[in-house]
Formats: sequence, C-alpha cells, structure tokens
Amino acid sequence: MFKRLINKMMMGMMNNMIDQMMNRMMQDPYTENLFSFATIMNKLSPRAIIEAGMRAESGKPIERPLGTYNIQSEWNKLLLNPVHIFKLPTQDGVQINTTTVIGPKAKNPLKLEIPILITGMSYGGALSLKAKIALAKGASLAGTATNSGEAPLVAEEREAAKYFIGQYNRAGWMNDDKQLKELDAIEIQLGQGAQAAAPMGMSSHQIGEDLRKAKNLKPGENAIIHTRLAGMDEPSDFIKIVQGLKGKYDVPVGLKFCASHYLEQELEIAIQAGIDYVVIDGAEAGTHGGPTTLEDDVGLPTLFALSRAVKFLESKGVKEGISVIAAGGLTTPGHFLKAMALGADAVYIGSIALIALLQTQMSKALPYEPPPQILLYLGKFKDDLDIDEAAKHLAKFLKSCVEEMKLTTYVLGKTDLAQINRKDLVCIDSTLAKVLDVDYAGYPRATKDFQEQAKISPEMMIDKKTDEELRIH
Repeated sequence: MFKRLINKMMMGMMNNMIDQMMNRMMQDPYTENLFSFATIMNKLSPRAIIEAGMRAESGKPIERPLGTYNIQSEWNKLLLNPVHIFKLPTQDGVQINTTTVIGPKAKNPLKLEIPILITGMSYGGALSLKAKIALAKGASLAGTATNSGEAPLVAEEREAAKYFIGQYNRAGWMNDDKQLKELDAIEIQLGQGAQAAAPMGMSSHQIGEDLRKAKNLKPGENAIIHTRLAGMDEPSDFIKIVQGLKGKYDVPVGLKFCASHYLEQELEIAIQAGIDYVVIDGAEAGTHGGPTTLEDDVGLPTLFALSRAVKFLESKGVKEGISVIAAGGLTTPGHFLKAMALGADAVYIGSIALIALLQTQMSKALPYEPPPQILLYLGKFKDDLDIDEAAKHLAKFLKSCVEEMKLTTYVLGKTDLAQINRKDLVCIDSTLAKVLDVDYAGYPRATKDFQEQAKISPEMMIDKKTDEELRIH
C-alpha cells in the first residue's frame, strides 16, 4: 500500500514536470526556449561547443589527444580483388611471406618479420617510461621495430627493443654519436602529421629528474623542440646532414615529415640527399596532445599523400631503393594491406597500438579519468601500468593483424605481402580511382590485362572497342 502511494506521488511529480517542459517548448519563443539548444547543436557540434569552452577558460591553445576527428582518407572506398578461376587462389598450406626490408641499399638494411611498425611516440614529451618499455617489448615479441620519437636514447627502452629506430630530432636529444651508434635505423624527424614542424615545449616543473638527466637539461631549463634541425638553414644543409649520417653509420637513414602539397619538392631533395627510406606522415596522424588547428587543418590526408609519394619515386626510378613507410590514421589490417598495395613497404601505427596496449587495463583510470592517463608521462595513473601484460596484448594485436593479412593474401593469389600492388585494388569512386591509378569498380578490367593473366582466347573476352567506350562514358 505504501509502495503504491510512493509510486503514485512520483508519477504525479514527473507528470507535472514533463507537462511544464512540453508546454514551455511548445509555447515559449525561440530565444527563451530550451529546445533552442537542439538547433544550436545542429550548427555547432558538441566538440565545437566543448572546445570553445576550453579556449574561453584558459586563453591558450588547447591540445586534443590522439589527433584529429577530420578523417579524409577514404580507405573504405578501396576494396581488394580476390581470384577464383582465371587465376587461382594460393593453395592452402603455402607459407605466406610477411617480412619486409627498410632501406634495402643501406650497408645494413633493417630486416623485420612483419611490415607493421610502432611509430614515434616520445618518452617524456608524450608517454611514460613504462609505456615506452611496453611498446618495445610488444614490438619485439611480434618481430618488428619500435621508434624513440623525439626523445633521447633510454637504456631500458633500448634493451627491451629487438629492433630500434631512433629519431634524429629538432630538439637534439638523440643527435650525438654515442646514441646514434645504438640504433638499427636513424630517422631524421623534420615534422609529423599531427603537428607539422610547429615549435613545442615542456615546462621545467613538469620534468622529472630521470627525464632531465636523459635530455641533459639544467635545473629550471625547459624542454624545447624547434621548428628546424640545428644547422639547417637552407635545403642544401639537409643534404649535408643526410650524407654525414650515411657516411658515419651503416644503418638506414630515413626522413619523416608532415605530408603536404609540396610533397614532390620535398622528396626531390630527399632523393638528392641519398635517403634510404621516407615516412609519409598524413594529416590523420595522432599525437599525445596537439593544438587542434594543426591536427585538423594542416597537411595532406594519408591516402593521397602515400599515392603521390610512391608515384613520384617510381617516376624518378628510385622506388626500389627507397622504402616507403605509410603513417597517419591506419588502424586495421585492411588499411595496412591497401597501403601496401599502393606502394608502401611498411606501415607505422600509434593510436591503435596504444589501445591494444591498454586492453583490460583501461579500467585502472575509468571512470575517474580517460584511459590515456595510464600511458602519458604526466598521467595520473602512469605507475599502474603492467608492462608485461601490456606488451603481451600489443603482440597479440600485431599477430592478429598479420594473420588476417595472410588470409587475404591467399585469396589474392599471392604468396608474399610485398607482392600486393595496385592491380589488387578496385575503387567504388571513379574520381578517386583515377587519382590513385587503380581500376574503377563500375568498368570491366582492361582487356589486355585479362588476356595476359588468364591466358584465354580473345573471343572469350569483352570486345576491346566496347570496353573503351565504357571507359569513356
């Protein structure tokens, strides 16, 4: 009886509230109507509203973790072509080769067991030492390389990494002989997809003693990343830097930069310098926390940048000697395969690797803080990360991706991931197909290509004139 009375009272109160709310929404003018917030959000997204509030609160540039929401690379419009009769799928049981070589013309090329690498995420500037060690261990378990990011060489990370790529960076933290000798590849970092070459810094009060010693900073000195490398005041200086590194060290020397519409001009200089590999870092690349304008409005989408870079290197006749690593917003085995089909020798992953790293450990921060607080150098829960568990989950993620890539390679009729090329792609958008130089799904494949691969009579093929007419119309 008492329970029914309480229920009746509660329903009555709710009914009155709802009636008043509905009456106000239906009767009040827009300027006084709470419903106006719904129309405002049709114009201003929740993200725009919240970020405007952050700017109004701090008066400083705001930094968003893991990069942009503005994904313009339409990987979903590209599909891979399986085969059945005119060319048979690869026989099950045949071993699929997954190895890749970075810098094939270097004295000591970097040979990896899989073509998925961990991208540059720095100790201190981005991640905690625990997170960096976990990335190195996970990469090693999977037979691939990890990257220092814009940071100094740290003994614990180097020891955990089977293959280690170090960035010759704009802050100068890994640019001395002692550290460079410890690397399996040297990556000259002139910029990145999420921040380009913007100057970045870290206040001295945020820097712990271990990080201060690693970066060789004086007490009270801020950590500064400049827009340029020291001593690089004109393009010819870059050539001198590359040739100096190649002359002194036997490992591949690469270039990482934010892909832009000046892509071909940048690559022309890189070719003159004798670079061994290039990292095409697209605008969708992630970061620990970068200014939103640099994340959202600067650079080329990864898909277009990769295609242009590969075609330019091919036109110069140097693609076989210069490895291409695609980076920026690549998250699935399908992305990785499509990037390789467009000419990448390997891919870098960052944000998705961190998600895999955390796996079941996200609950250590939730619901009080977002999961990145477990990984970041300044994270509130960074000490709670279980390194071995994180490394195990990352390795499993990488293994899962590679196994799916191998299965797809069977249906393409190939035996090596490196054999996948543009002919294995089809695009459902005619304009994008033309830009990427792949077949459009709305037209039959070229008659000559059919005859060469299927080795069947011309009588069985679509008439060449009809096919050309289809392409024109």
